[in-house]
Amino acid sequence: MTITDSLLAQRQADQFGRAVAMRLSAGSQELPYEVRERLRAVRVRALEARKKPAVAPTVVGRGASASLALRRPWLYRIASVLPLVVLAGGLVLIHTVQTDRRASELAEVDTALLTDDLPPAAYADPGFVQFLKQSGRGE
Repeated sequence: MTITDSLLAQRQADQFGRAVAMRLSAGSQELPYEVRERLRAVRVRALEARKKPAVAPTVVGRGASASLALRRPWLYRIASVLPLVVLAGGLVLIHTVQTDRRASELAEVDTALLTDDLPPAAYADPGFVQFLKQSGRGE
């Protein structure tokens, strides 16, 4: 529903209300005084209720979806960007932790190689792999 449709519907409702009020007022002169006063009091209460708009969040259509309209547009912008900032921060944190873990694993392997009794060149020797296979079988 667009704004012009809303205004048109409001105008039609006002015209209908005036027509009903004229009908009611036309026949009220024949009514007793107490009944006329009660009707007048009810009309006054109805007008007071009509003047107080209900404060509720407005639903605004945005394309194919609806969202609650916020009173402050900057708050809407922050609320829409905040999840992206949190996601990017989480990805950076995960990358940092993974990089540190990988570096510490490589440092442990390097430390083990350098503090071992064998020289590092022995690990690259094809005969060493054969030696490990034989010593693993207990021969």
